[in-house]
Amino acid sequence: MPGKPTSLQARPVAGIAALAACAAGLAFGQISHAGEGESFPPAGNDVHNTASLQRGARNFMSYCSGCHSAQYVRYNRIAADLGISDADLRANLVFNPDTKSAETIRASMSADDAKRWFGNAPPDLSLIARSRGADYITAFLKSFYEDPSRPTGVNNLVLKGTAMPHVLASLQGVQAAEFKMTKVKMGDGSELDEPEFEKFVPVTPGAMTPEQYDEFVRDTVNFLVYVGEPGQVKRQSLGVWVILFLLLFTAFAYGLKKEYWKDVK
Repeated sequence: MPGKPTSLQARPVAGIAALAACAAGLAFGQISHAGEGESFPPAGNDVHNTASLQRGARNFMSYCSGCHSAQYVRYNRIAADLGISDADLRANLVFNPDTKSAETIRASMSADDAKRWFGNAPPDLSLIARSRGADYITAFLKSFYEDPSRPTGVNNLVLKGTAMPHVLASLQGVQAAEFKMTKVKMGDGSELDEPEFEKFVPVTPGAMTPEQYDEFVRDTVNFLVYVGEPGQVKRQSLGVWVILFLLLFTAFAYGLKKEYWKDVK
């Protein structure tokens, strides 16, 4: 795409076993019920940043679409909104040559296989950003840490006991979490020792620097926010003109009112 050479070019290769990625569906199925009342650092996403959305679309298709669908958005809608040519769409976002551009994003793994292998089908991610928020998803993708007690070898601060493996470990690397024991007062006045998170400690470096991984996550979450409401950019830009019209109409109506009532005492 002219003028945006870094967005869809150099599509990343997942490099993670497909079996591990499929377990992500179980984790995201739990996300919608976790973290109620919690607050997270701002994701810093911007759906007006077209280049970021293009990179996010590439990330989603390369790392998420194997297990997760986005059934409320079509390929040609994404291409039109993000300024992606048909050639770039086919080269970077549509992996099945039989897929038509008017189709919605479907997971590569069938729901029957997912239920047979994992007991549950990975959920559609079309509305995950609207249901949980960009801040939550960003925090989740950054909060995996090494935990030998877990079947996948990792745990997550945001969603403790998650069934999802760290699908992006090859990019972020592996980190350990350090905890300290703190006293927590119970309702009956007794005190209980509970671990409190202190910091992450790098264990194995990934292919990306922390700054690059932050951008990768931000772009991916940005795309999920866009998918949750593809028309939001147009709606917001149209809203500016509507407000300007209302202000102008109000000024005109006020002037007309003064003219009509100027002789009334």
